[in-house]
Amino acid sequence: MNTLFTYVRDSFIPADQASLLIGDLSIQRGYGIFDFFKTLDHKPIFLDDHLDRLFHSAAQLRLPVGKTREELKTIIDQLQRKNNIPDSGIRITLTGGYSPDGYSLSQPNLIITQQPLLFPISPECPKPFRLVTWPHQRQLPETKTIDYLMAIWLQPYIREQGADDVLYHYDGVITECPRCNFFIVTDDDTLVTPARNMLKGITRMKVLQLAGTKLKTEARDITLEELRTAKEAFITSTGKHIVPVSHIDGHPIGQITPGPAAQWLNGQLYRLVQDISHPHSHQTTSK
Repeated sequence: MNTLFTYVRDSFIPADQASLLIGDLSIQRGYGIFDFFKTLDHKPIFLDDHLDRLFHSAAQLRLPVGKTREELKTIIDQLQRKNNIPDSGIRITLTGGYSPDGYSLSQPNLIITQQPLLFPISPECPKPFRLVTWPHQRQLPETKTIDYLMAIWLQPYIREQGADDVLYHYDGVITECPRCNFFIVTDDDTLVTPARNMLKGITRMKVLQLAGTKLKTEARDITLEELRTAKEAFITSTGKHIVPVSHIDGHPIGQITPGPAAQWLNGQLYRLVQDISHPHSHQTTSK
C-alpha cells in the first residue's frame, strides 16, 4: 500500500510519522473540535457545509482556525493528490494547542487526515440498527468536539444489550446518537427530528431539504413515549447516509424495516451525492 500522508502543523507528513507533543490540550484535557466529510471519485461531498460547521465549532471553542476557507480547500486538494484515494473520509481536527500550563488555550494545531471510505454508499438502505437509550446530555451540544467519553464508555453496555448504538435522551426528550442524528415518522406520516441540545448534522440538513419536497417535516422535541408509536425510525450520518432502526430498547419500531420514508430518502440522498461525484452521469436527451 502506498504511504498515506497527513497534514500536521503546516506540513505534509507520512501518517505513520505524524505526531503531537503530549502538552497539547487535546491530550491534556480533551479540548478540540473536528469535522469529517467524504470524497467520492476524488470530489468532496458537501464540503462548504462541513467548513461552515468547522468554523462555527472553532468559534464556539475560541480556537482560531489559522487558515481561510480557500486555504483549507487548497490543503485538502494537495492531500488528495498525494494520497490518491478516490473514495475516502477526510477529517479536519483543530486542537487546543500546546498550553504552557496544561489548562490555558494556546495556538491551535491543525491536523487533516485521509483514509479509505469504510462504508460504501448505496441507493439501498443498510442493515437496520438496534438502539438502546441512555440518559445523557453532551457539553456544548451544537459544537462538534472531540469529546466522545460517554459514547466510548458505553460500548460494553451497548453490546450487552444486543444493540448497535446508543440513543441519548435528556429529561425524557430524545437528542441524538453519538455520531448520528435521529428521525421518526409519526402516525400522520410527518418526519420529525430533534431540534435542540444536539449537533445538527450535514446529512440531517440534506435529508430535511429532500423530505420537504414530498413529506411534512418538523424539528421539535421527541419524547421517549413517542418512540413506541413511531411508524419508522432511522439515523443519519456522513459515513452511512441513512440507517433504518428496527428496535429501540428491545421494542420493534413499525411494521417494515426499512420503512418507505427511509428507503425513498436514502435513494434521493444517493442521487444527490452521485450528481456531485459524477456530474455528467445523468445527462438526458430531449425528445
